[in-house]
Amino acid sequence: MAKSDVIEAEGKVTDLLPGGKFKVELPGGHIVEAHVSGKMRVNNIRILPGDTVVMELSPYDPTHGRIIYNKK
Repeated sequence: MAKSDVIEAEGKVTDLLPGGKFKVELPGGHIVEAHVSGKMRVNNIRILPGDTVVMELSPYDPTHGRIIYNKK
């Protein structure tokens, strides 16, 4: 899959899950399970419930995503 094949979406973190995962609610009401990207993990970017984040979704499995930016 090429980098251009991903879908970017903005959502709000609603819950923290074990294993470094988060539940993110998209504006349409969908709930997505997401993990933090490697660059955010290396730079110690903290994500808390209530933060607005930008994430990438795969077109093959839109129920899982990767958080790439934290807007707070």
